[in-house]
Amino acid sequence: MPQIPVPAMTIGLLLASNVFMTFAWYGHLKYKAAPLAVVILVSWGIAFFEYVLMVPANRIGHGHFNAAQLKTIQEVITLSVFVLFSWLYLKEPVTLKTMVGFGFIGIGAWFIFTK
Repeated sequence: MPQIPVPAMTIGLLLASNVFMTFAWYGHLKYKAAPLAVVILVSWGIAFFEYVLMVPANRIGHGHFNAAQLKTIQEVITLSVFVLFSWLYLKEPVTLKTMVGFGFIGIGAWFIFTK
C-alpha cells in the first residue's frame, strides 16, 4: 500500500481538525436559545475530535516543516475553513474586505515559506 506523503498527511489532518474546531467555536451561533452550559459541553465534545486530528498532524509534520511553517499552514487553513463556514453555514456574506485581508495573510504565509 502506498504511503501518503508527509505534506499531504499533515495538511489533510489539519484541514479535518479545523472543520471540527470551527464547528466547536462557531456552530452554536445558530442556536442562541440553547443554554450556555450545554453549548460549552457540546463544543468541548466536538473540540476533542479536533485535538485527535491536530496533535498527530503536528507530530507527523514536524521535521518536514518547522514549527513556524506548521503554524502558518494551520492559520491559512483555519481562515479558509472559516470563510467557507461563515458563508455556507452562517449565511454571512464574503466581502471584498474579507478577501483583501485574507490576501494579506497569504502574503505573510509566502514570507514564512520562502528561503
